[in-house]
Amino acid sequence: MALADLLQQDAILPVLRVNSKKQLLQELAAKASKLIGIPEREIFDVILQREKLGSTGVGNGIAIPHGKLTSISTIQGVFARLETPIDFEALDEQPVDLVFLLLAPEGAGADHLKALSRIARVLRDQDLVAKLRASDSATAIYTFLNQDQASNAA
Repeated sequence: MALADLLQQDAILPVLRVNSKKQLLQELAAKASKLIGIPEREIFDVILQREKLGSTGVGNGIAIPHGKLTSISTIQGVFARLETPIDFEALDEQPVDLVFLLLAPEGAGADHLKALSRIARVLRDQDLVAKLRASDSATAIYTFLNQDQASNAA
């Protein structure tokens, strides 16, 4: 599964300014709402409920909040690079500055897990993560994420 299948270039927030985890989740929900036409509150509630089960801050300044919605038919993503890292209650207690929101259809099952796994695998590449942190352009971020896909396919 390619990240390009999950993430459109217009789903990237290259310099997001937020002060809290809640504000971050609200901004991600707002962006996703504009892209997929689902009410912002519905998206926010789903990802907030998932966060209550345990933080999706996976470590190294990265978070992968996710949730399932009955009202979508394909897996969708939103990527944000935060201007300033925030406390996300991450597993390693480090502030988060790179966030990949993943929304999946309610019945996505294995595809949802494959997508989460792919995102986590890509974001373990320290060279890529450094490039993402240094970029303030949606086009550059999109290119970096997809160059990684191309190099992994080779």
